[in-house]
Amino acid sequence: MKLMPRYPIFIPSKGRADKVLTAKVFESDGVPYHLVVEPQEAEAYAKVWGQHRVLVLPENNQGLVYSRNWIKTYSIAQGHERHWQFDDDIQVIGRLHKGFRIPCAAGLGLAICEDVVDQYENVAIASLNDHKFLLAGHGLSREKYPPFYLNARCYTCFLVLNSLPYVWRYRYNEDTDMTLQALAGGWCTMLFNAINMVSPATLSRPGGQMASSTASYLNDGRLKMARQLERVWPGVVTTKRRFHRAQHTVKGNWQGFDTPLKKKANPPPLRDYRMTLERVPGREIKNDKMQQLFEEVTRAKE
Repeated sequence: MKLMPRYPIFIPSKGRADKVLTAKVFESDGVPYHLVVEPQEAEAYAKVWGQHRVLVLPENNQGLVYSRNWIKTYSIAQGHERHWQFDDDIQVIGRLHKGFRIPCAAGLGLAICEDVVDQYENVAIASLNDHKFLLAGHGLSREKYPPFYLNARCYTCFLVLNSLPYVWRYRYNEDTDMTLQALAGGWCTMLFNAINMVSPATLSRPGGQMASSTASYLNDGRLKMARQLERVWPGVVTTKRRFHRAQHTVKGNWQGFDTPLKKKANPPPLRDYRMTLERVPGREIKNDKMQQLFEEVTRAKE
């Protein structure tokens, strides 16, 4: 039997009824999820993914923050301790192993993250790092990347503790603001490297909750967005020019947040993961070192 997440998964989506990459990832692995959509698009999404997959928001055109807060309220009403929120354009759930970024069964990857988070009593939010920020190279991952970064920014996908008193705020940088709320409140966050994700660059795909806001990124839009966060978090966030554009930065690159993890007195037992390395049928292994790793694992199983 495949290992599955214990916490529910919600995907806020707009304008992508037939292009929800995240749903395709979960469908391929049999992972249950719900799409959270506006009334005006509910029928279109249900036609593609099934009515049982669709949750309908009370109102249209209220934005991503509205959707995120509605999801949290809904999850609390359902009696959940935590819940997942995923952007709708995740392409792969992956595992970082011996310097290789390897696709991983989605249910298994999320279950591992849940088990780690549930060992501690003070983790507010957890997230998966994007593989583009994890430079691949045989043998490097153990030295360069820890299993997770503690007290780092969470983005794109979130495992949220429902008892948190915080809500998503503001039209832009809502992920950074939510992370800062939790850290300033004395909680911890986790950004997983060992389990990671693949997602496209911001605004590289049509549709989505941010589609109506694309114009805000043009001209001095990024500067205004960064300045807004700076005003909300004075002394913590500053605006600098990075990668040839204005961007917000957090003082000390987040290292000023040093709240330690607190282990639960009686944490739930870790589940049996039984991870194996398998070749995708019909796919050639083009990397020589990956081929060597595959052969080593295959011999070990014999």
